[in-house]
Amino acid sequence: MANERLLPIQKGFNFRELGGYATKDGHHIKWHKLIRSGGLDRLTQADLKFLNDYGVRYDIDFRSPQEVLDSPDRVPGNAKYLYAPVFNVDETKNSDGTDKMAADLEHHPDSGYRHMLKVYRLVVNEHHAKIEYRRFFDILLANDQPDESLLFHCTAGKDRTGMGAVYLLTALGVDLETIRQDYMLTNSASAGRITSAVSDAKQQGASPATIESIRALWSVDDDYLDAALSEIKHQSGNIEHYLRTELKLTKTEITRLRELYLD
Repeated sequence: MANERLLPIQKGFNFRELGGYATKDGHHIKWHKLIRSGGLDRLTQADLKFLNDYGVRYDIDFRSPQEVLDSPDRVPGNAKYLYAPVFNVDETKNSDGTDKMAADLEHHPDSGYRHMLKVYRLVVNEHHAKIEYRRFFDILLANDQPDESLLFHCTAGKDRTGMGAVYLLTALGVDLETIRQDYMLTNSASAGRITSAVSDAKQQGASPATIESIRALWSVDDDYLDAALSEIKHQSGNIEHYLRTELKLTKTEITRLRELYLD
């Protein structure tokens, strides 16, 4: 299942289809409608052609302003670029190089793991993040033409993108176990990137604690998602209610999303 979801992108990682997931009431998400991914800044011409031919017509960028300046998207030819910065700075630290990350971690006692728990609480609680995820849903609702795909991404395609997928799959009626499985697929889809970061840190003489923190920052973990779900429960009781009260999704809009994205 993981392999059929992974798109054959040469100079990018964590490019994944959300088509085929079943909903609790027996429908399935349409293929060629929703893609989640890591950065688009290194795409080759062949990658751009593949995504264009695949049907990508919307490119939603969740990254911070500095990330966009440093590594602007290479946008598929027929796609519209739309900006929805979840954070004003890259709280996830995934745009930091391994050397900067290692240096920071050597001087700060906070581990990567604890930092990521904080990031997920911020995603759920920050007013600005809620506004941008609401913008995400507005664009999802505008993607109303058949066979046109919407791609959403950040730098690693795992945290800001991961929570976007959690909200979207919930709105479409997918069960939490399946949502969690999709969230955790990042670790296999990005295995090469994670291994490379750890290897770089080792070569730089990073301490074992720093290496583990780098692994935590570049991976996903059930605990990260649980930290977000705990905050959602505290705020709203459950994700469905959070979508209505915090992201202001109406019942009519949820019905429309399901018409657009489910078979």
